[in-house]
Amino acid sequence: MSQHSKACCTVPPAVAEHYEPKGKYITLNGLRTYVTGPDDADTAILSIYDIFGFLPQIVQGADILAYTDKEHPKQVFMPDFFMENCANIEWYPPDTKEKEQKLGAWFENAAPPKHLPKIPAIISEAEKTNSNIKSWGMIGYCWGGKMVSLIGGKETKFKAGVQTSPAMVDPEEAKKVQIPMCIFPSQDEPKDEWAQYDSNLTVPKHFERFDTVPHGFMSARADLKDAEHKKQYEHGYEVALEFFNKHL
Repeated sequence: MSQHSKACCTVPPAVAEHYEPKGKYITLNGLRTYVTGPDDADTAILSIYDIFGFLPQIVQGADILAYTDKEHPKQVFMPDFFMENCANIEWYPPDTKEKEQKLGAWFENAAPPKHLPKIPAIISEAEKTNSNIKSWGMIGYCWGGKMVSLIGGKETKFKAGVQTSPAMVDPEEAKKVQIPMCIFPSQDEPKDEWAQYDSNLTVPKHFERFDTVPHGFMSARADLKDAEHKKQYEHGYEVALEFFNKHL
């Protein structure tokens, strides 16, 4: 998929339990932010989490993006947009009326347009912590995937985006996307709508369905003790790194 050697982007085996983060937490635009990777890297990635916050699987993913490719290290910033008021993973899937009500009430404050205005200041403050940053990419999980789609649909300093288990698909939105886009729907994302979204993209792209794993397979719902989950989790990050290396 890119001119970079595959070996440089082969991710390490995922840690199934008791993962020890490599990064630290700082404050950007008033938001607690997980930052990982060399603090002098010239490439940065904004990681937009799913609705469940800093769970080990998504933190490990940030470390994978930051440190796997020794030739092209990246600094990754993951802000806590929900300010420690993330959804409870026990509400998902919303298979009871109680879970459905709790998740629905929580989403009232999670509309992406409410959170998009926070991003310019996050990026500006991140660059103050590392003046070497010359190029930005972004990855979004579930809710974060929708954020990536919206950000990519207007003039932006981001040069490439990755959406994994993306939520709230709108095929018409794809027509507005202006940057290279990589998309990983899981078995739970609607096939027809995402096929149409893919068809409507007019930018360089990579579209790959992960039909053997559920929604959230690269983040909070990744069961890394399951062989297939672990395999596809690692594969997703490998392809994402290849995509970033091609376009950043």
